[in-house]
Amino acid sequence: MGKLVMVAFGGNALLRAGQKGTYAEQLANVEDACRCLLPLLEQGCGLVIGHGNGPQVGNALLRHEAGSAQFGLQAMPMDFCGAETQGSIAYLIETAMEKVLKSAGMSRSVVSLVTRVEVSAEDPAFAAPSKPVGPYYKEIPDQVGNDGNVMPGSDRASVYREDPAGRGWRKVVPSPKPLAVQNIELVERLAREGYIVVSVGGGGIPVVEGKDGRHGVEAVIDKDLACALAAVRMKADEFYILTDVPKVYVNFRKPGEKALDSMSVAQARQYLAEGQFAEGSMAPKVRAGISFVENGGGECIITEAGQLGNPSCGTRIVK
Repeated sequence: MGKLVMVAFGGNALLRAGQKGTYAEQLANVEDACRCLLPLLEQGCGLVIGHGNGPQVGNALLRHEAGSAQFGLQAMPMDFCGAETQGSIAYLIETAMEKVLKSAGMSRSVVSLVTRVEVSAEDPAFAAPSKPVGPYYKEIPDQVGNDGNVMPGSDRASVYREDPAGRGWRKVVPSPKPLAVQNIELVERLAREGYIVVSVGGGGIPVVEGKDGRHGVEAVIDKDLACALAAVRMKADEFYILTDVPKVYVNFRKPGEKALDSMSVAQARQYLAEGQFAEGSMAPKVRAGISFVENGGGECIITEAGQLGNPSCGTRIVK
């Protein structure tokens, strides 16, 4: 194989604004995203695909809660829902990629791995939930206090907070730092042998080490940061973070807006310190790019999927 490339699908690769998230919608979106990867495959790149799952996990939690309320079924925890959505989204990617490859006359096999990612039980994120998941609620749920914290006696480990943009209340869970990606050696081997591998879905299923082995926790790992860690461990040559804009901008949608062709790690850190990149949007992607480059990776390219194959695509983060 040629270069080994890690690609992190953005949320719009699965679900777009205004869509209801039907099977047909998501499959069509994924097919569009997979088609954009053809330039990399035509170059003979080894390819590993990571993806987000925020809306899907939120919907899974709602389904489990509804089943519990209506039929008395056990509502499964977030780590179970993460595994559930890893499998379903990987199925969509495998189905769509197979169709795209066949249309292009290419012979590559796709394989998916349900991926656990180890975090520390002592991570300070568990004391300060920050990652929004699932749908927006018009009113704060009954079991949550007016300050957004879970009321005494509730069995929920997360909190609900009001969205700054006024879209309602949303569930917020811890977002610990990923420390190790399970079976990453196997992922690398398969990718270098020519398989297209789907792994680290949704940032991976967060697990902590216990005396009897690893067990899941109520948390969400940042997808781009987990993909960056996977890319580092695989010694990937390039790490693509796909989003809905062609490049990273400073003064985004403000006077003096400027698209960046490249930025060094030092420049990226300076822009972050200045607040140029929004949290929950571009800031985590830039941090993931910094992590990849600082830890021995080649280049990180942040761009939209349709730009792949263009030599000048996206914003490159370099040493």
